[in-house]
Amino acid sequence: QVQLVESGGGLVQPGGSLRLSCIASGNIISIFAMGWYRQAPGKQHELVATITSHNSTNYSDSVKGRFTISRDNAKNTVYLQMNSLKPEDTAVYYCTADNLINGDNVPGDYWGQGTQVTVSS
Repeated sequence: QVQLVESGGGLVQPGGSLRLSCIASGNIISIFAMGWYRQAPGKQHELVATITSHNSTNYSDSVKGRFTISRDNAKNTVYLQMNSLKPEDTAVYYCTADNLINGDNVPGDYWGQGTQVTVSS
């Protein structure tokens, strides 16, 4: 069974940094794209950043220049380095894996449980 587990969330002051990690575990053959979404209280899920297996990246305008997504394909791991954090970055951050091919050659999309990021003084 495939699982995505995030880590690295927490409380940080405005202007600070955090690094999120997400490991996809289970019987995995390949993952086309991995990414991060977030959901602030009372708001819908918002795309933060995605990265393909060929390291093509995409960022939301609200995080460009502050956040960096990276990936270790061998470890099925994706990272999100978040710098210059703002109070409006406060949200639950979710890791995603798109077009993941499992050991039975079945494709699917997966989400992690989420990790809380709070930016506050």
